[in-house]
Amino acid sequence: MTTTERTGSAPKPTGPLSTIDYSERIPNNVNLAGDRKLQRALEGWQPKFLDWWKALGPALPTKDVYLRTAIAVGRDGWAHFGHVPMEQYRWGIFLAEQDPNRVIPFGKHKGEPAWQEVPGEYRAELLRLITVQGDTEPASVEQQRVLGATAPSLYDMRNLFQVNVEEGRHLWAMVYLLQAYFGREGREEAEQLLKRNSGDLDSPRILGAFNEETTDWLQFFMFTYFTDRDGKYQLGTLKESAFDPLARTCEFMLKEEAHHMFVGTTGVQRVVEKTVQVMVELGTDDPAALLAAGVIPLEVVQKYLNFQFSVSMDLFGSERSTNVAAYYTAGLKGRWQETRRKDDHELHGDTREMTVVRDGEFVQETVPMLTALNLDLRDEYVADCENGVRRWNQEMEDAGLEQRLFLPHEGFNRLVGSYSSGHVSPDGRIIDAAEWEASVDGWLPLDADRAAVAALMVGVYEPGEFAGWIAAPKTGINDQPVEFDYVHLAEEGLTA
Repeated sequence: MTTTERTGSAPKPTGPLSTIDYSERIPNNVNLAGDRKLQRALEGWQPKFLDWWKALGPALPTKDVYLRTAIAVGRDGWAHFGHVPMEQYRWGIFLAEQDPNRVIPFGKHKGEPAWQEVPGEYRAELLRLITVQGDTEPASVEQQRVLGATAPSLYDMRNLFQVNVEEGRHLWAMVYLLQAYFGREGREEAEQLLKRNSGDLDSPRILGAFNEETTDWLQFFMFTYFTDRDGKYQLGTLKESAFDPLARTCEFMLKEEAHHMFVGTTGVQRVVEKTVQVMVELGTDDPAALLAAGVIPLEVVQKYLNFQFSVSMDLFGSERSTNVAAYYTAGLKGRWQETRRKDDHELHGDTREMTVVRDGEFVQETVPMLTALNLDLRDEYVADCENGVRRWNQEMEDAGLEQRLFLPHEGFNRLVGSYSSGHVSPDGRIIDAAEWEASVDGWLPLDADRAAVAALMVGVYEPGEFAGWIAAPKTGINDQPVEFDYVHLAEEGLTA
């Protein structure tokens, strides 16, 4: 077959732009050519990144993929769409526009000019924050590398690969900060970001959720909904940082992160939509009958939801943390939408209530706000997660069904924080170990559940066609039709 190059229309710029220099080997808007030492260091890291991408990036061979590529970092007009061979994707270093008058918005340095260099007294803390954030980016690519082989459509395959290349660019963003501002230590950490691998027994990724296996597309959708949403909130706190290059980096990363959560939100919704359709047609919610009909039962969707939500909650850390209090006071890491908060942005003497388990009961305890900032961020996250669940439940309501999905209790299946020492049921009951063991198979995915879901995952590679377990989307990408040829597989390329 023959293929023609197709390019979608890029939005017309209407605001101030910081253009990206694509004449450079490493595209950037940080004047990399003006720092030859840094440029050589990053060009030395680049082949190692490409080797990692070939070894642990997407496993399905493709000719080219309809991808968006950043061309500017202004409020509008920042992306170009076109078919691109993934190994030729122009990863690079893009920071949001600099505000020369920006001041630190919180902590003990509030009102001082934002830092353009790393203060020596906070060097170790900033190095750790950037390294941990950087470690999550390649981890998710590694977790998702085999999913292309079972993509339910070319539309979904394209979305997977868009997420993957942008996670790769986010890795570049963190590596730039490490190499530009942290000298030898930063270069060593940049090397380690490619040496740790998701799930590796000897050298795993830093955070637990990024060592979990992504078994199928339902888990991918749950990951992009729940775990990438955690990433949104973590980036939102770093966007407030007194260290201006980090703040500007995270501000631009948030633009790209929005698409990842869109993939999760709409992906789960389309799964639910198709299941509800078959439930109505068959007049049953029996899991065996639904699996036999080729769709995923709602009770299995709920199990996947329970798992991904709980492991993502652990990513926020302990509800009380002196470390996060120190980060806030120093100006390293703020709160979600810090500048919109109606307080003094220092929080000395401020308190809040938090739930703890005492003598087998939930009780409220008053704690200092500064040490409860992880909980503050987690509360914002949970409220956001509830919006998607309401959207998914609308499918059941519109069909006249009584079934509903729900977020489990915040204490369910927790390995980190105040709930980790005991057991809480999804409906919020404190239970003993015996009841947990007797009930957990109905709350979290069993190997048999994952195998049953995986059995439905068969790759569909014809434009406009979709696997039987998921509904088609309402619209395509960048004004293209749903049946657009979003991905050209390598086999197509051989016969072109």
